[in-house]
Amino acid sequence: MKPESKLWQKVKKNTPKIQWTRLESWSSFGTPDLLGYHDNCGFFMVELKIATGKKIHFSAHQKLFHLTRRERNFILIEEASSSSIKLYESSSILGLLADYRECPSLAEDDWTYIERLLIREPLDA
Repeated sequence: MKPESKLWQKVKKNTPKIQWTRLESWSSFGTPDLLGYHDNCGFFMVELKIATGKKIHFSAHQKLFHLTRRERNFILIEEASSSSIKLYESSSILGLLADYRECPSLAEDDWTYIERLLIREPLDA
């Protein structure tokens, strides 16, 4: 199984409150990998990436998508060496292209917190 497919399995398992649809990227270039839905927030999208170096590779279509659609779109990165998980907003894409390790994430290694951020659930609940 490919690393992004393994990450997809982790996302499904660890975010049970979200209804997920995995999208076929060949049908619409640049579209993120996942379409999520929750009654609190409606639809949102998540791009899955595996980090093997300091920079994250994005196609030109993916860059354009994240630069022009910054609201309710996210990038979830798993570090290949440590399996650490980090969630970023689409607006972080330029930092991810330079050096993701220097780019501030919304959440790290906390699936409950990541799920709450994605669905806009109050953090004090």
